[in-house]
Amino acid sequence: MANEKYFPSVKDIEKASETLSEILEPTMLQKNTNLSERFDCEVYLKREDLQMVRSYKIRGAYNKIRSLSPEVLKYGIVCASAGNHAQGVAFSCNKLHIMGSIYMPTTTPRQKIDSVKMFGKEYVDIVLTGDTFDAANTAAIEYAKRSGKTFIPPFDDKKIIEGQGTIGYEMTKQMETPLDYVFIPIGGGGVASGIGAYLKQKWPETKIIGVEPAGAASMKASIENGHVTELESIDKFVDGAAVKKAGELTYEVCRQVLDDIIPVPEGAVCTTIIEMYNKNAIVVEPAGALSVAALRFYADKIKGKRVGCIVSGSNNDIIRMEEIREKSMLYEGLKHYFIVNFPQRPGAILTFIRDIIGPTDELVYIQYIKQTNKEEGPALIGIEVASKDDFHALLKRMEANNVLYEYINENNKLLEILI
Repeated sequence: MANEKYFPSVKDIEKASETLSEILEPTMLQKNTNLSERFDCEVYLKREDLQMVRSYKIRGAYNKIRSLSPEVLKYGIVCASAGNHAQGVAFSCNKLHIMGSIYMPTTTPRQKIDSVKMFGKEYVDIVLTGDTFDAANTAAIEYAKRSGKTFIPPFDDKKIIEGQGTIGYEMTKQMETPLDYVFIPIGGGGVASGIGAYLKQKWPETKIIGVEPAGAASMKASIENGHVTELESIDKFVDGAAVKKAGELTYEVCRQVLDDIIPVPEGAVCTTIIEMYNKNAIVVEPAGALSVAALRFYADKIKGKRVGCIVSGSNNDIIRMEEIREKSMLYEGLKHYFIVNFPQRPGAILTFIRDIIGPTDELVYIQYIKQTNKEEGPALIGIEVASKDDFHALLKRMEANNVLYEYINENNKLLEILI
């Protein structure tokens, strides 16, 4: 670590923990029986979803704001966020009686806007601007420069990183002996930098595994390229971790402390959200599911080991659940869409259902408009199967009955347009 520009010290992170003791109790590090049995190891969940603002972001936000002098704070603060960082800043403003301006994209769900208002009360004003986080962030920075208010960044800041690192400090106090693996979600890299830095100094033999959404793996790209790399486009589904460009400070730390980075498909994240709720009664947002979702891709390595997962947040809007279920079913190979050419005669669709749909299959979607001046007409068909193996039997029945079809699951653009 000879040439690092910045590296969080044990002392700085423990000092941050003292600061946070003004408002926070340590979150539990809870052994999960279901996951332990499934992966034949000991799995411990660090329950940041139970924070008062339902994510770890309060740690960095409060630590940063408390580090500012009264002279600076009298002008107020500014941040940009589409969710968890905004809530952490809002809570801190209310607690410390500081005025804050929070810039959010115009596309931010009403539930998140209401949460920011609830935590900040009369101490925050919300500015909706731009269609993306990047646009809102740019506007917030420009406003901070004009107004003299201090900008509170979401991840690329020493005090933010050290605040997030207090999770690692708590883990070392909660475990009698070091864990073998710790899985940490990565968006901009603040929490991975802070926890990773602390654990590498306290538990040097522990493997630190970063986890990114496959559609927004900016830290992995940066480390592979040897410099901070901005992605041209990202999948925004895992909104708490969908970042085009990792931080400069966080990159410097992550490249030193991470033993591996796993890009997890968004569909696997959705499956984990559903399983965490159904089997463990734990509500997690997409970013909060990343670390647990990564276990299936590391199953052989963690067998017989002691594993920690950072469950980073639970700010999940219930109206997203149908989308989450859909993405999970598609990823697991349990839901399939076809464009089928039907002969335009009475009973054609009924014949298809009778001959093609198996005893455990379910026809869940059909869109068809009869065009009487043509011999054939296309229909969009959606079929759910009970297991992956049933899909092959379904295709065989379609081929045996000379069904003309186009399989569109693998055509993401077409699927998004049609469904």
